Amino acid sequence: MENPLENDIVVGEVLKAEKFEESNKPEMMKLWIDLGDREVQSAAQLGYNHTTDEVEGLEVLCVTDLGEVRIAGFKSEVLTVGVPGKDGNPVLVAPEKDVPNGGSLY
Repeated sequence: MENPLENDIVVGEVLKAEKFEESNKPEMMKLWIDLGDREVQSAAQLGYNHTTDEVEGLEVLCVTDLGEVRIAGFKSEVLTVGVPGKDGNPVLVAPEKDVPNGGSLY
């Protein structure tokens, strides 16, 4: 039997990050992420605890099987994983060491 969770959460490198000016939430960012076998886009509420400069080049965890949504015209294909910080706002979850893009969480 195939594992239903296989490849649901994978690591990717943020290639580019920019403020999401079209969003009605000032903390939103647009992310372009390399998952190893493809490049995807993600919209994430990271501006509370991260700057675009800090996020670029980071390895992040992405949920890949939720489908895509459009937010203010921007296609978001993966969910970038975060946890609540002390302020209750998202803080990115990232591997402690350098790992290959596309690696699955297990």
